[in-house]
Amino acid sequence: MDFILYNNDGIIPVEVKADDNVGSKSLKVYMNRYHPNYAIRISTKNFGFANNIKSVPLYAVFLIK
Repeated sequence: MDFILYNNDGIIPVEVKADDNVGSKSLKVYMNRYHPNYAIRISTKNFGFANNIKSVPLYAVFLIK
């Protein structure tokens, strides 16, 4: 986990990956322990949503509020 955001949805963990390998043990541990509404993963992959993780491509980071 690299960042924490706070918005109307509460505290949102953010993981940043510079490659297609998006495995992230620390993000899974955080989600299991603190149960956030969702998490955000920024990587080279396209938009998506699975396992309460919103995937955002690197080129679209400016869309995160």
